[in-house]
This record gives sequence, structure tokens and C-alpha cells, in this order.
Amino acid sequence: MKWQIGSQKWRLRIGEDELQHLRSGRPLASTTVLPGGGTFRFQLELAPTPEVGVDREGDAWKFTLPAASVEAYVQRLPCREGLDFTLPVAAGVVLQLIFEVDIRDSVRQRGVEARRH
Repeated sequence: MKWQIGSQKWRLRIGEDELQHLRSGRPLASTTVLPGGGTFRFQLELAPTPEVGVDREGDAWKFTLPAASVEAYVQRLPCREGLDFTLPVAAGVVLQLIFEVDIRDSVRQRGVEARRH
């Protein structure tokens, strides 16, 4: 699981094996130990909800993706475009969350040419 964090835009890329893990109902987790003893934790899971969820549990950020959206995306794999979610934060401020399956890994494992949609 790879996170790319920018100003109000977070991109998450996973591999095919991680996708299967996630689709089987198990969450994905990532922990980074920081200097001074702190940690930065992320957890990702699917849920039968129509919306993306973001919660904080202790020092961990938990992201919940709509299972139906992810399943529809899986049917398009391999493709260059991921799922793009917009989460309202405050008046006029949003957090853009982009979820992708690594295109090279997907092409390798699925044996199919990449799609653009």
C-alpha cells in the first residue's frame, strides 16, 4: 500500500495481491514509525456503504471505501484511471482521495492490455 500525500489530495495505490486481500473482507494497514517515537498509521477497508468514510482511531486514520464502487472498478482492470472521491472538509475545502490498483502489476497478473477508462 503506497500513499502519496499532497495538499488536500491523497493518492492510494495498491497491488493486485492487496486488492484480493481487501476484497476478501480483510483491511489493509500501513504503519510508519516517526522520529521521536510517533507513528503514522493508515487502515483501508471496504464497506457496503455508498460513501467514502474517514475516521480517526487513536493514531490511526481509517478509510472506508464503498465496496460496490471498488467492485465496478475491478471489472475495468487493468486501467490507468482510478477511483476519485471528494470528501467535504469545511466550507469550500475538500479532500480528494484517489484509489488505484498498480497498472503494471495488474497487467502482469491479469495478462490483459491496459485500458484508458
